[in-house]
Amino acid sequence: MYKKATFILAGALMLIAVIVTVSRPSLLGMGAEAASQDGAQAENSLVRSHSPVLGPEEAPVTIVEFFDPACEACRAFYPLTKRILEEYPDQVRLVVRYTPFHGDVSDTAIRVLEVARRQDVFQPVLEALLARQSQWAAHGSFDEAAILDIASVAGLDRAAAEEQLDSPEVQAVIDQDKEDVKANQIRQTPTFFVNGELLDPFGMQELVDAVNREVTEVAGEDDAS
Repeated sequence: MYKKATFILAGALMLIAVIVTVSRPSLLGMGAEAASQDGAQAENSLVRSHSPVLGPEEAPVTIVEFFDPACEACRAFYPLTKRILEEYPDQVRLVVRYTPFHGDVSDTAIRVLEVARRQDVFQPVLEALLARQSQWAAHGSFDEAAILDIASVAGLDRAAAEEQLDSPEVQAVIDQDKEDVKANQIRQTPTFFVNGELLDPFGMQELVDAVNREVTEVAGEDDAS
């Protein structure tokens, strides 16, 4: 009887070992999948790893702006967002999302900005294009040469840029941002999110107030800890 019980126990242990061995690859696969999902959650439809960032990367308050360089309202808001960044140099960052709502002129300017980001001259090129927006995007006009001329004066390597404007890498960024524009139901530029919350109602003072609230809340949490 004892030998029989021992035999049954040994058989059961062998069966368990087989099950564990067979299951291990799928369990490892589940672990890898979970890790992949966790990594994917680091990005979302508001902020992508390729998105241009003004201000410190680790700032606790994030303004996301769905932005069209040919948009007059975006040009009008830029001095305000720049002033906010200057007021809170450690607490606030601005993430720019490309939103080509004005056709070919927007598409070309966005390509130039993306190449400028890759050349580490995004902000000076952005500011130059906005300051002289009327020269290349006034009343629906489209002057691609003027965009490149302005960007070159601001520090863009024009020869390299002309080779990169239509590259698959730049196109992939534009395609992703277009998808995120749809996913977030963006219908006008600029559209702002402050720490993930849509700025609604929309306005300059409303943006200032929303940022101030978030900075104050973060400061309170730091004091409490």
